[in-house]
Amino acid sequence: MEGAILLEISKRIKQYRLEKSFTVQELADLSDVSKGMISQIEKGRSIPSLSVLLGIVSALQVNLSDFFKDISPEEEMILIKRKGDYEYFQKEGSNGFSYERFLTRSIKNSTVDIVFLTLEPNSFREQVSTDAFEYKYILSGEVDYIIGNETYTLKEGDSLFFDGRIMHVPINKGKKPARMLIIYFFDN
Repeated sequence: MEGAILLEISKRIKQYRLEKSFTVQELADLSDVSKGMISQIEKGRSIPSLSVLLGIVSALQVNLSDFFKDISPEEEMILIKRKGDYEYFQKEGSNGFSYERFLTRSIKNSTVDIVFLTLEPNSFREQVSTDAFEYKYILSGEVDYIIGNETYTLKEGDSLFFDGRIMHVPINKGKKPARMLIIYFFDN
């Protein structure tokens, strides 16, 4: 989960920079690194050395313990739930209402975008990244989801949650269209 921690650090640098109303150039000047370096770090495309990271945190005027608070190596950045794994529950005072919990995840300051995707057989696209966490629920069909270098086969009723900043692409190798519900959680 080292990559997940690095992505969280990148996200926090950008978050604190925006909270301080610093431009990328201003943070670069205060940290004694290039504007391009700050940009690459914030996008998760460059890993800062310890001295660079400490310089950035110092320039952001953030206490180190506050900066690293709640960064956990155990948090899954890719979460697969199979159809039979959903948590079933009922709410008090209800009769005939059977709930299935797909996902409970705390994501602060997000814009949510909910879409349906129909993926035709043999459709093609290069791997992409999205500046959002992504939740996929397979409504029908079967999809191979490539995330980074791993492939996850998802069938009807399965779901997937992951950090969309990791390069990814769905592939429908079946003979029928696959349909999925997608929810994007964009950082504000």
